[in-house]
Amino acid sequence: MNDYPSPRYAWSVVGLLMTAYAFSFVDRQILNLLVGPIRRDLHLSDTEMSLLQGLAFALFYAVLGIPLGRLADRTSRRGLIAVGITLWSLMTGLCGVARNFTQLFLARIGVGIGEAALSPAAYSLMADYFPPNRLARAASVYYFGVHIGSALALVVGGIVLKALSHTETLSLPLLGSVHVWQVAFILVGIPGLLLAPFFAAIREPRDDKARRSSSAIPFPEAVLFLRARWRVYLPHFAGFSLISLAAYGAGAWAPSFFIRTFGWAAGDVGLVLGLMSLVCGTTGVYTGGWIADTLYQRGYLDGTLRTAMFGALFLTPCAILGPLMPTAGLALTFGIASTFLTALPFGVAAAAIQLVTPAPMRAQMIATYLFCGTLIGLGGGPTLIALITDHVFGREDALRYSMSIVGGVILPVAAFILFRGLKPFAAAVAQR
Repeated sequence: MNDYPSPRYAWSVVGLLMTAYAFSFVDRQILNLLVGPIRRDLHLSDTEMSLLQGLAFALFYAVLGIPLGRLADRTSRRGLIAVGITLWSLMTGLCGVARNFTQLFLARIGVGIGEAALSPAAYSLMADYFPPNRLARAASVYYFGVHIGSALALVVGGIVLKALSHTETLSLPLLGSVHVWQVAFILVGIPGLLLAPFFAAIREPRDDKARRSSSAIPFPEAVLFLRARWRVYLPHFAGFSLISLAAYGAGAWAPSFFIRTFGWAAGDVGLVLGLMSLVCGTTGVYTGGWIADTLYQRGYLDGTLRTAMFGALFLTPCAILGPLMPTAGLALTFGIASTFLTALPFGVAAAAIQLVTPAPMRAQMIATYLFCGTLIGLGGGPTLIALITDHVFGREDALRYSMSIVGGVILPVAAFILFRGLKPFAAAVAQR
């Protein structure tokens, strides 16, 4: 007899959490499709746009993730999630009234602060709802939200841009004259406000009082725990962070790549890449969870890290060759494989941490992983590509070469780091 809730209820909670994660990525990723019109209307460079795509969001998302993860270990996780959803949705709407770089930068910071509350609490909840041999699959389904949300951001943004392609500005009540890209921000901020109240219906596990009372672990003790097990956690944090850098960089600039290289309209790019993310991304995430759980059941205690390592290795040639293809059709073919392989590792990343971390520190360790992955990946990936484009090649049409270089260098390093972590990780899982 165990204390896990019924599978039906547990999966219903995962579905609700996945929906929240999807909405968070709509709000986070809509900017990637709007690079062209925002650059034009606010007179920005690629590097300035990359700061809006990455650093403005990532810095506070990463830094506040750790204290919010600690809060999730000690208070109501469902309440924390509801507050976070409300905040990031409001701040996304404020992106739609920004009139200059500074205002848009500050609004993106607000989106990052709100979204920092979600994943540490969500992963902590899932670890209380599923046994270890099913956790990777549950975490992978939650991670569907990344690709569903990214797809919705591209598709909805594409529809808005196509529908209003002959209109530069609109007049809205209270707001006056706004650009089309501002309308897109306002529209995607609304659904989250409707979702937040549903989290009041989530039941915390029956031992929630025990979790809260046992989770008063001083932060210095958590740091000592992490330092004592650095051979377990460092390869995980570093390996997944570097994969994130390559993935976020490619994802941020993929729409601009097709627009600049092949002359596609932004609306068409959004529809095509959105459908690709929806189909290939979700398939890749679930496949990664299935592989990791299968390896675990067959005695490979390092199955989660092993899945990510091979994913990074197989992704490397796609990341190098895809942007260099001479036709849009060939680039899309490589893009399909890249989207699948990019998604493969990330559903299992948080599940791996749950397997080696005591319950009172789960959310804190998840938040630490997200801190590294977000700051290095989202904070660095888009900007690294932009810096190479702006300052090494010095021309917009060289974006394809910048993308190829970053993927070709970063992904093999990530795979090697994960390989070095396999044995310590398997030993830690055996101890737990």
